[in-house]
Amino acid sequence: MIRKMREKNDGKNMPMASSSESKSEAPGLRVGEQAWKWPPVWPYDANFFKRRVEIEAMGKNSQSSLSQMMGGASMGAGDPSSKGDVMAVGMAGGEDHLFDSLKFWEECCKSEVRTELDERAAEKITNHYSFYLRNGMSVLELGAATNSYLPPDLKLQKHVGVGAVQSQLDANPSLTDSMVMDLNKVTDGVGIDSQQFGVSCNEEFDAVIMANTIDFLNHPREVFKSSWRALKPGGIMMVPFLAKDAYADKFDEAFTKQWRDMTDDQHMWVCGSFFQFSAGDGWERLKGFDISPDGARKEGEDNILSKLQQGDKSDKPCSAFVVQAKKKVIAEGVEDADSILEFIKSRLWMMPTLEDRDKKLVAPRLARAYGALHAEEDKERMMQHFDSLPKVYASLIKMDSFAFTFSMQAQLAADLMGDPDFEGNDLQINNMKMGLGLRKPSKDFWAPVGKLTAAMTPEDKVNLLAHIVPRFGSSNIAQEEALGAFVTGLEPTFALVRTKCPSLKEAEVQLLGSELLASEVLKPGRSTREEFALWLGALSQVELEFILTKRKSFKEEAAQELVSFQEARKAEEKRVEERRNKIREQIELARENRYVVFNIRTGKMEELEKQRGGFKMPWV
Repeated sequence: MIRKMREKNDGKNMPMASSSESKSEAPGLRVGEQAWKWPPVWPYDANFFKRRVEIEAMGKNSQSSLSQMMGGASMGAGDPSSKGDVMAVGMAGGEDHLFDSLKFWEECCKSEVRTELDERAAEKITNHYSFYLRNGMSVLELGAATNSYLPPDLKLQKHVGVGAVQSQLDANPSLTDSMVMDLNKVTDGVGIDSQQFGVSCNEEFDAVIMANTIDFLNHPREVFKSSWRALKPGGIMMVPFLAKDAYADKFDEAFTKQWRDMTDDQHMWVCGSFFQFSAGDGWERLKGFDISPDGARKEGEDNILSKLQQGDKSDKPCSAFVVQAKKKVIAEGVEDADSILEFIKSRLWMMPTLEDRDKKLVAPRLARAYGALHAEEDKERMMQHFDSLPKVYASLIKMDSFAFTFSMQAQLAADLMGDPDFEGNDLQINNMKMGLGLRKPSKDFWAPVGKLTAAMTPEDKVNLLAHIVPRFGSSNIAQEEALGAFVTGLEPTFALVRTKCPSLKEAEVQLLGSELLASEVLKPGRSTREEFALWLGALSQVELEFILTKRKSFKEEAAQELVSFQEARKAEEKRVEERRNKIREQIELARENRYVVFNIRTGKMEELEKQRGGFKMPWV
């Protein structure tokens, strides 16, 4: 029984990283880059990052967000009310005023409540910093106080500390500059709410360090977004933290629910999720480290076995961990056809409103839309209006995700962005909402369009909507006349198509008629309504049915493209999972058989060949 308990504890501490990966990193690598797995959307509810006093004031307790995260449950994407709750958390006001962060830390300072770490844990943090920080670097420290725990011989070019108490910042000998700032005051989905921070911390730093601070953050995603912006491309963010019981007796009042409820292992994964859901693929080389001092007390040591083995643990150092990642270099432009997708993805990294799932769905569609534009002027206009994408998704997330799927949302967003005339202005967004049924439709346009195209499939309606919406908001009289010609031309167009092609289903009649009318009449200068009527009247049944067949083939090709994309993604996920399993198996074998080493030639864990007088290395 005791052996099984030992094996269970050893299994919990088994690293999820390869030996080759560990060689290039600081000691203590526990979670490698390929080991992280995330749900498709931000998995935490509104209470997860609130303090006890704030939750009690709300009069309700939150459900377990970690179980949702590990289970991949989405929060709010298909439930507008939930989404609103999450978004409201980040705005000034609400329950945040119940706990004043700056006041709390100022009072701790006046009461001489010390924030210093156990010197053994502090030494481990210093050693970890020394592996990545170099002389001449510029460093931003969030949550700074009296000690930064930097290597004593490190000579930085600049070290800016952002903290809560000016007297503590003044007492820190490492800092070259400082700012007093409440990291819990944010702009939802954007970052820290500070003009000073935004101006002075824009791609200015080689490294961002934030030790023992995530346990107190109400809005960690926004803080990590600001950190990403503060870093130079290729810069590193390191987030050390101690075991949850390290200073619970001092600062329990300031701990958020996630810190009080989660284990130390779970803290590492939750911290990793802050990187993932702040800038997604904008971070790379995400790693988790266990840098605990020798003999550090571990969670679960209160059981009988641990007490028998280790006796009194009062003098043991606390465990220490680090989660870190580097800022990926942003694609500056499109060099060739193969670089379009990476360029589009980099523009989405920090885009608010869009969940990680939405970014993955819309990126390849945006890349195709960009590649379909031939004129450089049109491509430039698309990129100029790229920042209107969050406004589109702010409406799309309110749609029923069962009737209007996430793939359809991505397709509509990409089609709109791919139209050079779409600017995302208020008139266009309002008309998009009317077309989606999110607002009462206008009597002179959207009401008749909706009624006359009722038989069309949702996918075909999305395509028609993408044709129409960009035509609004131009203040062009000719464009207004074209919109009028379109809506009044629908009924006679459908009637003529029915007469010429009596075998077509009503959905096919509406698809064919609306798209022919939209392609010829909606854009000024192509055809007047009268010219269109003459052209349509001259087409035969065979010609009309050929056009319809051709139109359907585009849809089939797009569907096949989507299937191919999904298959490629599944193949990549399978490859990553197989790599994870292989690493786990190799590590398990190494634990079971002490006579196993890493072969530098083959990159594999291999068994030593036993010889008289010792063992023969496999590469000898």
